[in-house]
Amino acid sequence: MIEVTCPCCSALLKVDTATAEVIAHTAAVKPRMFSDMEEAARAMKEQNSRRESIFRQSVEAHKHASELLDKKFQEAVKKAKESPDTGKPIRDFDLD
Repeated sequence: MIEVTCPCCSALLKVDTATAEVIAHTAAVKPRMFSDMEEAARAMKEQNSRRESIFRQSVEAHKHASELLDKKFQEAVKKAKESPDTGKPIRDFDLD
């Protein structure tokens, strides 16, 4: 019998060499994310405040986006008035 560590989940597998079958499986120990409930609660509060901050920044960016688009539109109108349309555009097909 040989012991093999699974490359995916790091579990310990005992394999019978004669039959090539898994005889025993021992799951890998997963480390705890938080040591106690207070630490988990603090992490949740920090995550909530970070999420709220990102949302507020997104709302502000969205408010300013409309002003930016308006400025871009006004600039495009101004540019269009300065260089009027000269007529029908020449296509590659027309050059042949």
